[in-house]
Amino acid sequence: MPIDITITQYLNDFEDWPLIDVRSPGEFIKGHIPGAINIELFSNDERAHVGTVYKQQSQQAAIDLGYQYVNPKLQSFIDRSKAIAPNKKVVVHCWRGGMRSHAFAQHLQDNGFTEVYVIEKGYKAFRGIALNSFDEYKINVLGGYTGSGKTHILNELKDRGEQVLDLEFIAKHKGSAFGSIGYGQQPTTEQFENNLYWEWRNLNTNHPIWIEDESPNIGNVNIPQYLFQKMRANKLLFIDISKEERAKLLVNEYALDNKPKLADAIQRISKRLGPQRTKEALDFLEQDNFYKVALITLEYYDKYYLKGLAKRDEDKIEILKLEDTDSKRNAQTILEYYQKHLYVGI
Repeated sequence: MPIDITITQYLNDFEDWPLIDVRSPGEFIKGHIPGAINIELFSNDERAHVGTVYKQQSQQAAIDLGYQYVNPKLQSFIDRSKAIAPNKKVVVHCWRGGMRSHAFAQHLQDNGFTEVYVIEKGYKAFRGIALNSFDEYKINVLGGYTGSGKTHILNELKDRGEQVLDLEFIAKHKGSAFGSIGYGQQPTTEQFENNLYWEWRNLNTNHPIWIEDESPNIGNVNIPQYLFQKMRANKLLFIDISKEERAKLLVNEYALDNKPKLADAIQRISKRLGPQRTKEALDFLEQDNFYKVALITLEYYDKYYLKGLAKRDEDKIEILKLEDTDSKRNAQTILEYYQKHLYVGI
């Protein structure tokens, strides 16, 4: 018989093992344990059909229908599982650790798999941990206008041994209308939360964790409310860099991408820029004058950031003027500032 393990046991002792998620593709895309491989017992349509039969007829009728769908796939389950776990040792889960995962696990064991474990209460147990593991921690919040190079500073801080939680990297978006450029498709909010926890669990919560100041959402995903509230209640170190220097950085980051994406991003903030400034930005873009484009778009983003800054407690905002966007020098300056003023979160 396959052996049941708790989600805590999995995270502590089996994280390096191949993990098979047997839920439908739709369930998996919405949210899954990072690193899991989806070998679906039912397709999305099959799962919906089985659920309908369960509600309208009976549990036994749903089970019988499930076997009809599953039986032709039995060999493919073995083949795909062997490809994932050639040593025939694997962990399996479904939504609540019920019939789907246990039937799949038993099938693997009946066909030569030597060690098969099933996560009790399945993906639901993981979600419980993922959403309730941010109790006590210290954060240092780094803010600044668009183009200040905050992400580069965070990367430099990480290289220097500081703990960093890069929300934009996890969200696959930089937070602005231009934020998707350079990234693929964003995860769902649920998967963003899962990935956030996966990064968080490896951090030492006894030491400060650096986080970039953000709006409640990054692109199409939402920052968990408990984390966002903590960020807003914390002290903010705001780095103040001139618009001209920031425009130079934006040119380096975005000008190499294709112009249609940049034009689309400009159109998405056209109501904020106004028709005249939008036209000017698009004209400069056509002329490959990316610096002028950056200066115009910063008019909107600076006002937007100032509006958000005005909602914060002034006593919790520290402003640090910096000459340019040199991330190495700025990271050093910021570390020295924190060491001097002992701002390590609240």
